[in-house]
Amino acid sequence: MSDRSMPMDWPGPALKAVVIGASAGGVEALLALTAALPADFPAPVLVVLHRAPQPEGKLSPAALLARRCALPVEDAWAGQPLKPGRVLLAPADYHLLVDPGPDGPVAALSVDDAVLWSRPAIDPLFESAAHEYGAGLLAIVLTGASADGAAGALAVRAHGGRLWVQDPAEAVVPTMPQAALDLAGADQVMSLNMMCDALGRTRAGGER
Repeated sequence: MSDRSMPMDWPGPALKAVVIGASAGGVEALLALTAALPADFPAPVLVVLHRAPQPEGKLSPAALLARRCALPVEDAWAGQPLKPGRVLLAPADYHLLVDPGPDGPVAALSVDDAVLWSRPAIDPLFESAAHEYGAGLLAIVLTGASADGAAGALAVRAHGGRLWVQDPAEAVVPTMPQAALDLAGADQVMSLNMMCDALGRTRAGGER
C-alpha cells in the first residue's frame, strides 16, 4: 500500500498516546489538528512546538489552541499523569519527555542541552514516548525548518509505533517533514486535512 493512501482503521494495538512535533508554520497546523480532536478522544496528546518564552500580554500557544479545541489544553508540568482527553504542550525552554510512573506514564521536564538548537525539541519527546508506549504510539511530524524529529521518528517506528508525516509539498516549511521521511520513512504521508479527518474519527472504544 502506498504511504500516500488514506489512513485505515487503527491496526494492531489500541492507541495509547499521540505525540506531535512542529516548528516554523506549526501554530496554524496545530490549530487545525487540535480543533479536529473529538471531546472523547481516547489518548493523551503531547505537543512540542519550537518556541521561545512568550512576551508579556501575548497569548501562549496553549491558550491559542484551547480556544478551538474540545479538550483541555495546557503547558505540561513535571510529574503530571498522562491521561486520555488532554492536550499538553512542552513549556518554553524545557524538553518534554514521557517517564514511567507508579500509576502509569507521567510528563517529565528537562533543561538538558538544546537538540538541533531547540529546547523544547521534538526528538526527546518522540524517543521517550516510543520507549514507554511502543506500538500504542502515534507520532505526527508537521511543518518545520530543521531536522528535529527525524531521529525521534526513527525511534517510534523501531518500537512498533505509527508515524504520520505531513506531505512536504503542502507544508509551510518542508525541511522537517522531509528530514523525517528521509531517515525514517512513514506509515502515512498525509495532507493536514487528511490528518484532521482521521483524528476526528478517533473515538473512545476504538470507533473510527
